[in-house]
Amino acid sequence: MALPHHEVVLIDLDGTLVDSVPDLAWCTNRMLEQMGQPPCGESQVRNWVGNGVEKLLKRALTGDMDGEPDDARYEQAFPLFMDLYRNNSCQRSELYPGVIKGLDWLQSENIHLGCVTNKPEAFTLPMLQTLQIRDYFEIVISGDTLPQKKPDPAPLLQGAAYFSVSADKALMIGDSESDVKAARGAGFRIVCMSYGYNHGTDIRSAEPDAVIDSFAELEGLFNE
Repeated sequence: MALPHHEVVLIDLDGTLVDSVPDLAWCTNRMLEQMGQPPCGESQVRNWVGNGVEKLLKRALTGDMDGEPDDARYEQAFPLFMDLYRNNSCQRSELYPGVIKGLDWLQSENIHLGCVTNKPEAFTLPMLQTLQIRDYFEIVISGDTLPQKKPDPAPLLQGAAYFSVSADKALMIGDSESDVKAARGAGFRIVCMSYGYNHGTDIRSAEPDAVIDSFAELEGLFNE
């Protein structure tokens, strides 16, 4: 499906630009060990991520996608994980293949780029810097920039307002149902990556405008 040219493209981070699961899994396992629980495999963490650290920890503590651990246990786990992740947020994470090619093409088309993620700013900015992609983005909206996070459309609307463009001239690139919901709520078109973090469900079921396997495919997705 060909899409019209857009003035602004806002891009998710985890599961879209960066495979961050290796670091998240390492920290989750160390946290569980410190709390006397057996570690879980990376494949399990890959199925749990996508809804923020809070949900990840609750799922890890209970082994359930919708689990709610005892408050005291969660309050013990959260600082343990954050201390671990502070020093390990980008030790094992990598850009997905094709990301640089796609970002270079978007930039060559004079499209304004922003990064919109639910990851807290304290972890977002160092990751972007370490992976050498920070300079592609004119604005970075992190999980604690606003009171609302995706799937609320507010972060996307904030991005559109920053560039003074209407929603019909803006596109979101993401990987999850949360990204699709945020884009629809904001009136954006949405392209999803096939490889991201969507709890094992094919992202096509969320009916984005297009699904691609690599950022390198972006050039062929747009109309002239």
